[in-house]
Amino acid sequence: MIKKIIAVCLLSAAVVSCKKETAVPDGKPANDSIAKNETKEDQYKPIDTACSANNKTEDYITALQWYRTKIDKEIAGNSPEKNNKVYEDYVKIRDKYTNCFNDSQTEILDKYIDYHTNEPGTEHLPDNIKKMAAELDKVGLEFREMGEGLTEIHSLPGYYESVFKNKVTPDYGAYISQLAKDNKENYAVNGGLLITWEELGDRLIEWENFINKYPKSPLIKAAKDNYNNYLLDYLLGMDSDRIYDSEEGKIYDDKKEAYHRLIKKYPNSNTAKKTKELVAAYDAHTPVDQIEERINLKR
Repeated sequence: MIKKIIAVCLLSAAVVSCKKETAVPDGKPANDSIAKNETKEDQYKPIDTACSANNKTEDYITALQWYRTKIDKEIAGNSPEKNNKVYEDYVKIRDKYTNCFNDSQTEILDKYIDYHTNEPGTEHLPDNIKKMAAELDKVGLEFREMGEGLTEIHSLPGYYESVFKNKVTPDYGAYISQLAKDNKENYAVNGGLLITWEELGDRLIEWENFINKYPKSPLIKAAKDNYNNYLLDYLLGMDSDRIYDSEEGKIYDDKKEAYHRLIKKYPNSNTAKKTKELVAAYDAHTPVDQIEERINLKR
């Protein structure tokens, strides 16, 4: 978490020292309005990331704007390697503020689905919600409907890419870009997939390519976790999105078509290898409760 708040005491002392040493013609006081403005700005302290009922919407917005300005200045003069760490810290602090924001806006979030429609724009939202949506947008946040009547405040899918593009090392850039793609639409709700099985297969390949290209990246564990989580869903199905028809004793036709499409498109991938093993196991009528062990999937 970014906690480097500028030490204004030293700056203030420096300003006082400069005043004492500066010659002022005709005994008139020096014009120190610029120094005062800078000191006031530097003295701003963003609200704590620990959630508090005393914090208002404007407190969160101001804090997020302050951190964005701070980050922009930092990354402009940093090496890509240093900016990797800046990115990690920035994500942590934004996540904490966003979680607090969600906690503080439960009344609005609970009602959001009632007056929001599928029509584009926010013309059907009450004025106070339109205003808040505009404020959220200033700091890269949005209302996002998660499904099943649930609405949350999230970072815009491409927010971090817009901040750190070409400012971090290639592996971090690729990772941030892939997360932006993944977050463009909701993945699943209530145990059911919201993207197509083909799209899920493509995500798997993209994460597999990242793992193969950047095996020494500090992000490799996170990338493997993403890959393995997607792979489990892809090969074992989800609570509300099964892959196997127990009555017919076979993989559902649409799932099998998607599997064959991936195997043909990416024949040398680990994902294709595991998919072949899955199809072969079901074709051999392996008991469902033994499938995971049979194809050696990691949880």
